[in-house]
Amino acid sequence: MAKDLYSTLGVARGASAPDIKKAYRKLAKANHPDTHAGDAAALARFKDVSAAYTILSDADERAKYDRGEIDADGQPKAPPGFGGGSGFGGFNPGSGGFGGGAPGGGTRFDFGGDPSDLFSELFGGRGGGDSPFGQDPRARTAPPKGGDVAYRLSVPFEEAALLRAQRISLQNGRTLDLKLPPGFESGRQVRMGGQGQAGPSGAGDALVTLDIATHRFMRRDGDDIRLDLPIRLGEAVLGAKVKVPTPDGPVMLGVAAGTTSGRTLRLRGRGFTRADGTRGDLLATIAIDLPPDDEELRAFAERWTGDASRNPRSALGVD
Repeated sequence: MAKDLYSTLGVARGASAPDIKKAYRKLAKANHPDTHAGDAAALARFKDVSAAYTILSDADERAKYDRGEIDADGQPKAPPGFGGGSGFGGFNPGSGGFGGGAPGGGTRFDFGGDPSDLFSELFGGRGGGDSPFGQDPRARTAPPKGGDVAYRLSVPFEEAALLRAQRISLQNGRTLDLKLPPGFESGRQVRMGGQGQAGPSGAGDALVTLDIATHRFMRRDGDDIRLDLPIRLGEAVLGAKVKVPTPDGPVMLGVAAGTTSGRTLRLRGRGFTRADGTRGDLLATIAIDLPPDDEELRAFAERWTGDASRNPRSALGVD
């Protein structure tokens, strides 16, 4: 039974793009090779859901699949048989064409020539055999394409956020720039047509699975980026403008006077690129950094009495 991409992702055929993405993320996370080392079944499921998402997340490819123009592997389907009940797809030798040749019999397709010429064009030439048009076209098979080649590409964190093209060297000796798809996550598979192994009817494809590399202080949260932002005590008390690292480079961020640790400040449009081309935000959580063994600060704290009457843990129900 042929694979059905919607069944692979567990969604209805009319599912929306967000529902398809949500289903893919859930299944990819559940079967990711990083958490199922040595599990061949999980790896196979991961490849299936990634391949299904590659087609269904692309509006043009999904439309072709829904119309039956491509199969579950993204390959063009063979032309369907010519309708009718006699001979080759309903050809009526007395009608001079295909389809309802009898009067009142429906649409007629006249090509005004030897029917074997048409089969020669469709099925690759005439030959011997018992077929009235030469070799029976059903006995001929198209020469195979070359095999697909799988790759895995680790994309630097900032470059993934900005969708910078990645240079990849292929087994066929070519070095190409791979365009990153908007909204992609680790595990997304990208197909590079004709970049696989050579074959009699053309080369196969290169299937590139993308991974987003971890960052030493940034972390992804959906389409947003989070980081902990250390500031000095004086900057927190008096307020300040401080530099914040982003995938686009450092930007200035205003810290209000009296800002405390744990407060999160937002830089809009500095996160990951979404499928629609917009970007998420960067969320910087304040962490007040106190210098170790600072005698002046210690002396100030010992003589400062204004802090003694305030209990910052009251909301936790403790004195």
